[in-house]
Amino acid sequence: MRLPQETIRAKRDGGTLDGAEIDSFIAGLTDGTVTEGQAAAFAMAVFFRGLSVPERVALTRAMTHSGEVLAWDLPGPVLDKHSSGGVGDAVSLPLAPMVAACGGYVPMISGRGLGHTGGTLDKLASIPGYDVAPAPDLFRRVVAEVGCAIIGQTPRMAPADKRLYAIRDVTGTVESLDLITASILSKKLAAGLGGLVMDVKQGSGAFMATLPEARALAGSIVAVAVGAGLPTRALITDMDAPLASSAGNALEVAYAIDYLTGARREPRFHAVTLALGAEMLVLGRLADTREAATARLEEALASGRAAERFGRMVAALGGPADLVERPGAHLPAAPVRRRVEAPGAVATVATRDVGLAVIGLGGGRTRPQDGIDPAVGLADLAGPGDGTGLLGVIHAADEAAADRAEAALRAAYRMGEAPPDRAVVIERVEA
Repeated sequence: MRLPQETIRAKRDGGTLDGAEIDSFIAGLTDGTVTEGQAAAFAMAVFFRGLSVPERVALTRAMTHSGEVLAWDLPGPVLDKHSSGGVGDAVSLPLAPMVAACGGYVPMISGRGLGHTGGTLDKLASIPGYDVAPAPDLFRRVVAEVGCAIIGQTPRMAPADKRLYAIRDVTGTVESLDLITASILSKKLAAGLGGLVMDVKQGSGAFMATLPEARALAGSIVAVAVGAGLPTRALITDMDAPLASSAGNALEVAYAIDYLTGARREPRFHAVTLALGAEMLVLGRLADTREAATARLEEALASGRAAERFGRMVAALGGPADLVERPGAHLPAAPVRRRVEAPGAVATVATRDVGLAVIGLGGGRTRPQDGIDPAVGLADLAGPGDGTGLLGVIHAADEAAADRAEAALRAAYRMGEAPPDRAVVIERVEA
């Protein structure tokens, strides 16, 4: 087997690594025989030299098999969705129970917030008692009985990815398309999925700001996933404005409950949720066409079955049994609320800055060890073309934090004539 430094040298010089070399390097990363310095050098070599699709597939498979790989014996397809991250993107919360209500099984392994984006795990952690890291037996039981469970990555699942990501985070290599692809897919393959739908965000609030960047990521994920044996499709969706009118952990849980119960269904959020869900149902052969799948998802919402599944999932993982019926009695609320009036109609939104405003309120992290205030955030956010006279409502821990958030929110909005509407689902990518 090639020494780690020889593997690094080969990639540094633009060589192509074979599967055995990659397997050996990832095995050393997992058992500690590859040092942090060597892992950092490897990440930097990949960042500059890139990986071919076969190399990406080999890296993904090696990281997948660095730990436990789940296997399921269930009467329906095992499906999942993953988003590249955005602002107000609470889609996972209603989508998993919607798909479960249509006959799918969704063991969703989610992450915490990254950069300016909110994390599904942080949102769920705002629910009192909800266990984001349950014992494996409980996780399996909830998926089997309820049809869905949204939890965090376990220590035994893709540990090589966890170690490599921590190194990438401090070495300026997070943005590597090759390493992003392997990181996302190694966790999804380890979850034992039968199908995956990827939501690649594009716009001012996305990591992929331009359409070519989003296409490159979507194409890479689909090609590598299919190459590794996981049927996958991707949608490129718009993030030039917050997807939901709420951004913040408990606020987004409340928003998701409103969506499930029909109290509030905003068009952009609804369109993305239905589009992703339809792809999941077709991929899992639970519907023949996307039109038929959409009708099934709409019925799961209208009948209340999706909301009921969400409530059962929350209760089974330790949360309140009546969260859906009484979210205000359980979700934390910020002591300060402030309306921010709009001086006119909204033209554009610097969506990334809206996400950073939530972090400034304490709703996200600036360091990995930081805690989060689950109650803070922004609600009733305006989008392009809105002329309601309101930019949003700040939920803050104190008046000083509200002052800072108001300044940030005003700076994120430009008033005037909005550009022409574009579809929230921009493109569909498949192998």
